[in-house]
Amino acid sequence: MKTFSATPADIEKKWIVIDADGVVLGRLASIIAMRLRGKHMATFTPHMDMGDNVIVINADKVQMTGKKREENFYWHTGHPGGIKSRTKAQILEGAHPERVVFQAVKRMLPGNRLSRKQLTNLRIYAGAAHPHEAQSPEVLDVKSMNKKNTRV
Repeated sequence: MKTFSATPADIEKKWIVIDADGVVLGRLASIIAMRLRGKHMATFTPHMDMGDNVIVINADKVQMTGKKREENFYWHTGHPGGIKSRTKAQILEGAHPERVVFQAVKRMLPGNRLSRKQLTNLRIYAGAAHPHEAQSPEVLDVKSMNKKNTRV
């Protein structure tokens, strides 16, 4: 018996939409990362981009457990003394609340060229509307997968 290795002709990508309203951030990010890599498929091949195209809506309404809303995001501008930080609550209330979800998903993927390509298959929107209706995405209900996925 030979090990199956997918080729580009074998790959069939789907479009899925996930509503992040009331869903815990870490659990949401791990499900999205698994879908982007294609690990939910029986034909998973580590060196191929075989994951789905994921659309996340209501990213500004994502929940966090404990005191994680008050924890900081750090980044460096590249200049001497250029370290900056903001809390996750400030980012969620600011102009780009989708960056919290994007960073959580990005940090759950391996740091290589393939995962950077797979991140281009992720689209995150702060509101409930998205411009991808023509792709007829399937709805993935993360809330009903496990009762711990939601936070009231």
